[in-house]
Amino acid sequence: MKKILIIILTFGITACAPIQVSYDFDKGTNFSKYKTYNYYSDMKTGLSELDTKRFLEALDAKLESLGITFSETPDFFIDIKSSTFQAVQRNTVGVGLGGGGRNMGGGISIGLPIGQSSANRQITIDFVDENLKQLFWQAVSESSYSPNRIPKEREEQLKAIADKILSQYPPKQ
Repeated sequence: MKKILIIILTFGITACAPIQVSYDFDKGTNFSKYKTYNYYSDMKTGLSELDTKRFLEALDAKLESLGITFSETPDFFIDIKSSTFQAVQRNTVGVGLGGGGRNMGGGISIGLPIGQSSANRQITIDFVDENLKQLFWQAVSESSYSPNRIPKEREEQLKAIADKILSQYPPKQ
C-alpha cells in the first residue's frame, strides 16, 4: 500500500512541473545603462489577446520593481514569442511474456503509457538595443500549460513566469 501511495505522490508532483528558465546574454553589455523600455509595436506573442495583456502587466510590474520604467523613447525594446507543444510521454509500464526450452525461445513485450500527455508552453523574451541593432539579453521559459484554466489561474501562472524570468535580470557577470 505504501508503494502505491509513493507512486501516486510522485506522479502528482511531476504533474505540477515547475517553471524552467534558461538565460543568455552578451557578456560585454553594460546593463546599468538600460533604464527604460518599450515593446515592439508589431510583436506577435503567440498568446491570446487576454493572456498577452496579463503577461505584459506582470512584466511591467516586475520591471518597475527593478527600477526600469516604460518609455516612449526607450533604451531597449522587448520582443515576446511563445509556442505550445505536447510534452513527450515518458511514463510507461512494460508487460512481457517469455518462454523457452529445448533450444527454442520466444517472447513478447509491450509498453503501456501511463497518464495523459501534457501541454507545455515556451515563452521567449528578447531585450534588444535598437541603437546598436543587437540582442543583449534573452530568457526562454518552459512550463506546463492548460488552455482550460480559469482567468485567475492564468493570471497567477503568467505572473509567476514573469517573476521567474526576470529574477536573473540583470545577470551577475
